[in-house]
Amino acid sequence: MRALEPGDVLTLWERGATRHPLDRSALLCAWARPEVPAEMIADLPLGVVTASLLALRTASFGSRIRAHVDCERCGERLELNLTAPEMLQPVPAEEDGAGTIEAAGMRVRVPSLRDLAAVFTEHDAECGARQLLARCLLSANDCADRLSDATMREVEDALEAIDPNADLAFNVHCEACGKHGTAQLDAGALLWDEIDARARALLGEVHLLARAYGWTESEILALGASRRAAYLGMVTAR
Repeated sequence: MRALEPGDVLTLWERGATRHPLDRSALLCAWARPEVPAEMIADLPLGVVTASLLALRTASFGSRIRAHVDCERCGERLELNLTAPEMLQPVPAEEDGAGTIEAAGMRVRVPSLRDLAAVFTEHDAECGARQLLARCLLSANDCADRLSDATMREVEDALEAIDPNADLAFNVHCEACGKHGTAQLDAGALLWDEIDARARALLGEVHLLARAYGWTESEILALGASRRAAYLGMVTAR
């Protein structure tokens, strides 16, 4: 995976700043997977998108992930230290019909970013899950609305088995109150936070060096990080 260069960071930041989070994830995934036609990115399995975004983050910003989550019971802020490789689960080897499962007598494909976008405005979690499943059913005779809760869980478990990285969840423990729970990681939001912070830092560097030396943005970004830092040190020492 090719790491993001300073110019790449600013380009992605400019293109993604005003986009919906799901559109932003598609933008970043398209950058990470240039071999995939842009119009097909939104239809990739969610686990493929997640793995691609984490790979780009690792190449560009390192594998260490520092995050925070609030305890569901007492509100204590919990610090999480993870690595991208340990977040990802092994994916079953591809076979004919990969990306589809048979469960509870139905054929279902794995969800994609396009499917998530279609149900994004649904605030009821159960309704959203059934709408998502309805989009992924491959038989017109099946109906997600009529499925029992037990059947829904069976289908969801089967989908998780074939696309385990679609929803990255991990166990957390609050030492303050003893609560055990789970937290979720949004790979798109995680990568975007890194890009946003780096882009703003780069803009500040360009501003200072352009004022001091009259260089253009492209000339400043072409400098290696060490040389750029050395020049910044001389400017700020004045």
